[in-house]
Amino acid sequence: MKKVGPYLFLAVILFVLFGLLMIYSSSYIWADYKFGDSFYYVKQQGLFIIVGIVLMTIISKIDYRLYDKYAVKIFISCLILLVLVLIPGIGKIRNGSRSWFGIGPLGIQPSEFSKLGLLILVSKILSKSEKVAKNFKKGIIPILSLLFLVFFLIMLQPDFGTGMIIVMSILALLFIAGVNIKFYIYSFLIGVVGIVGLIIMAPYRMDRIISFLDPWKDPLGTGFQIIQSLYAIGPGGIFGMGFLKSRQKHFYLPEPQTDFIFSIISEEFGIIGILIVSFFFLFIFYCGIKIALDSNDSFGKYLSFGMIFQILFQAIMNLMVVVGLIPVTGVTLPFLSYGGSSLLITLVSVGILLNISSHNS
Repeated sequence: MKKVGPYLFLAVILFVLFGLLMIYSSSYIWADYKFGDSFYYVKQQGLFIIVGIVLMTIISKIDYRLYDKYAVKIFISCLILLVLVLIPGIGKIRNGSRSWFGIGPLGIQPSEFSKLGLLILVSKILSKSEKVAKNFKKGIIPILSLLFLVFFLIMLQPDFGTGMIIVMSILALLFIAGVNIKFYIYSFLIGVVGIVGLIIMAPYRMDRIISFLDPWKDPLGTGFQIIQSLYAIGPGGIFGMGFLKSRQKHFYLPEPQTDFIFSIISEEFGIIGILIVSFFFLFIFYCGIKIALDSNDSFGKYLSFGMIFQILFQAIMNLMVVVGLIPVTGVTLPFLSYGGSSLLITLVSVGILLNISSHNS
């Protein structure tokens, strides 16, 4: 395929609509119990889907090179939002994290916007010259300073999952830019020390690690969610139990429409459902990589790589949590999970990819 833009657009629309269908299937029992409306979560997500698709379509028509011009202003705006959300009375606390702006029944996460804002600025820096990535003092240190600033503000909320997605996507972008491999060895060592420090600062993270290593040690506490997730995935078989026939959504798996929606997909559609989800993610990843490789300028190339890396890393992190390979991080599954901020930024990113694709020769 020479031009993948139309195929990417169609794949994303189909994927998002499938996600809305699964949000209804996984949430209608909880929604009826909590709000007396089995379509409550569907209505909320449907609103974000409409807004997101409109934004994606509009942004696909805006020249992506404008983001290069206004990269610093976009980044500063994201920093201001990250600071404001930490202020009591402005930022709202949900699930122990002050990471939301409450707008009626809806919530907006500024950390999601900072993912894209930082990516735009880093792409601008890397596109200035091929030598930027080779110069540790003038190239890498400024980028790492920006990264640590954003990561620090996000950890004050705290939101470890989003912070790690940002770190991994920027490190992957630096690898594409040609940074020396020794940098990654040192980064890994520093990262291990940093993670240990974060665990010491917040003991609840150690509880998550313990529940990850042995969830049956506390089956009704820290290990409850992952155990119920595995109970959902296990019985799925090849074809699953059938649409709407999941058992774990009957008050066993907490709020399955968010981080653990893949568990319900596995339970209701089995291996076939897993393959369908995997195909869509791989196809979207393929389109993003092709757009990046075909880009006519360095800024478009780096920005395309960065955005598709973010989507991929977020999907991988969510799936690893659901199947018990890493501790619970609170990261949603792109395109599918209930969550307006994540969906909007993901669709905006796709819109930028579509515009970059339209400029490719």
